[in-house]
Amino acid sequence: QVQLVESGGGLVQAGGSLRLSCQASGRTFSRDVMAWFRQAPGKEREFVAVISWDSSTRYYASSVKGRFTIARDNTRNTVTLQMNSLKPEDTADYYCAGAYTINSGTYYLPSKYNYWGQGTQVTVSS
Repeated sequence: QVQLVESGGGLVQAGGSLRLSCQASGRTFSRDVMAWFRQAPGKEREFVAVISWDSSTRYYASSVKGRFTIARDNTRNTVTLQMNSLKPEDTADYYCAGAYTINSGTYYLPSKYNYWGQGTQVTVSS
């Protein structure tokens, strides 16, 4: 079992940047697909970004493409999400998630992920 702990959330003005981190512990996650999701108040959890186990493949939601970057360091058991040019609509709780295996085309579905962190809050003021 892998445990995930997110950090790095906070309050930032529109146009600013934040870097979220997800620290994994327990069994190694180096072969797992890792992703970030977010959930705003009153809304469903939505896909943000995903990265393959070897970092060769990354996908982003259209709403964040060009502004967010997902990365991982398997030697340090970390996954990060660099968020630039933040907008008020990026305000949400951000969750790190991992999947043992995932079929292409389903990476955006929360139900395909096997383990989750507790989330970190991001608030972007206008």
